[in-house]
Amino acid sequence: MNANLKLIFGIPKLYQVVENLWGNALEFRSDTESRIDSVCLEGIMWSRTSRDNEGALSQVNINRHLFFKKWGALIGHLNGHNFSIAASAVAAATMAPLNVEYPPNKLLKLVAKGIAVERDELGGGVLRLILEMGFLLVMDWSRLLIEWTCWARVCVCVNVLVVQDTKASSKSFPKHETRHVSEHKNVARCARFSPDGHFVATGSEDTSIKLFEVSKIKQLMMPEARDNPIRPVIRTFYDHLQPVNDLDFHPQSTIMISGAKDHTIKFFDFSKATAKKAFRVIQDTHNVRSVSFHPSGEFLLAVTKQPIASLSPINSGRCLGPCNLDIYKINFIQVRYSSSGSMYVTTSKDGAIRIWDGVTAQCVRSIVGAHGAAEATSANFTKDQRFVLSCGKDSLLKLWEVGTGRLVKQYSGATHTQMRCQAVFSETEEFILSIDEISNEIVIWDSLTAEKVARWPSNHIGAPRWLEHSPTEASFISCGADRSIRFWKETP
Repeated sequence: MNANLKLIFGIPKLYQVVENLWGNALEFRSDTESRIDSVCLEGIMWSRTSRDNEGALSQVNINRHLFFKKWGALIGHLNGHNFSIAASAVAAATMAPLNVEYPPNKLLKLVAKGIAVERDELGGGVLRLILEMGFLLVMDWSRLLIEWTCWARVCVCVNVLVVQDTKASSKSFPKHETRHVSEHKNVARCARFSPDGHFVATGSEDTSIKLFEVSKIKQLMMPEARDNPIRPVIRTFYDHLQPVNDLDFHPQSTIMISGAKDHTIKFFDFSKATAKKAFRVIQDTHNVRSVSFHPSGEFLLAVTKQPIASLSPINSGRCLGPCNLDIYKINFIQVRYSSSGSMYVTTSKDGAIRIWDGVTAQCVRSIVGAHGAAEATSANFTKDQRFVLSCGKDSLLKLWEVGTGRLVKQYSGATHTQMRCQAVFSETEEFILSIDEISNEIVIWDSLTAEKVARWPSNHIGAPRWLEHSPTEASFISCGADRSIRFWKETP
């Protein structure tokens, strides 16, 4: 395998996928060449045996043209989403041109049309071609991975955030019920759901971390629970010496990490009922403002009060140091990985949003002044990695296109100038939620039309400091200066 390819894909699991793709591409190419040559030879023989078969030869040429056009669509889609290595492997296997200019999201739209026509069939068009070539295309909410396989099923999910040229009517945000589920002894500063949505954790000014089991919260919200009290808090960790700033869950195991003002990143194993302390600590020299696990679970990123982003392999328990020595003048606030780990996004006090290569740690897109001179407080990728949603102290939420840095949508109508408020997507990415500090309300927008569709009283004393939406279902959590933690779920 190409040495550069191995270097770029340093993460074992991702490297293994690409290595399989690369190896099978060479073997598959000869088979593809044979198929094309056979089809062309067959067309020539037809034309020689009878002049009346000119139409048959034309059909062969049409089929050959469609063959390359369909693979060109896939290659263009991969290139457009920064999967250049996979695009090269597909081009090598099919002999289709590598440098294909294709309209953004054209492939997804074609697949969506195919599904609309053939909802229950794996026939015709792009789907049939992909299946016949033994190529598995997985496009779901969490990642886009390309992998060779033999006669595998095809799973395709279409992004709801395809930006449309025509105006669409806004959707109604479903009604939710809410319940106070617990409280800290001081300000509740942050919250995070586990990737599977089964757990949610909150961190506080009082240095504690509370871990909730979501199923127990739901039981608590049922009418019959009044006669049979349920405790949704399954763990409380007391191991930090100063306020907790951020939390994250390991993507595969029962490990939770926290970053705090005591200059530490701590690892907690919540599978052990008696564990109150961290089993591993990474010591830093500055306030750890934000932490984020790589989707492989093998690395984590942290940003601190020191203007630098640090990468750490979780098994070493030590920091590898700065991701890029040229970024010392950036005062970071938050960092978040994309769903595949190929990129990460940072916010900073200078109001900028920066997108970084997840392997080389080079800044690939800098949106300076994304929120003017106001602090950019949060940023998150959409699940297909095409857009970034940011929030700032200029009281605006903005949706940016990753590939161009273009402002796609702007969401206004909620004031947040004091706290580091969050802007979050619903689990389907059809809606966006944030806070209005003045009215003490939770504000919801239709993500496609940018129209406000709901404003709900937060039921907190004072505006919530943090909102976090479940990645798997219609529920979210709010917490704030009144120390309380509230859970919200869609009303049946």
